[in-house]
Amino acid sequence: MRDVPEDEAREVKELLEKHEIEFFETYSGNWGISMPALWLKNIKQFELAREILDEYQRERTERIRNEHQLNKERNEVKTMWHSFKERPLQFTTYSLIIILVLYLSIKFFVFF
Repeated sequence: MRDVPEDEAREVKELLEKHEIEFFETYSGNWGISMPALWLKNIKQFELAREILDEYQRERTERIRNEHQLNKERNEVKTMWHSFKERPLQFTTYSLIIILVLYLSIKFFVFF
């Protein structure tokens, strides 16, 4: 469940509950090093859960693609230019930090 969007996590839990698949959730803990996941309580329900989640992922992928395409057609897709216009100071600062890190990373190989 690490880096899973809130809406997807909620939808998956609702889907499992709807199909009466028993599960429990583990969290990443205080330091974020544990495995956040959903675990089945009954291994016999694994195949059913796998089929349901595979179908859900196919549907979600198609839905997100369609939403992205619609946003693209309406020119609502966020680009780097949009990010710069929203927060020019932050964008410039991060860009300079990235350039500095890249420079320091390759400096020793290029000037060796």
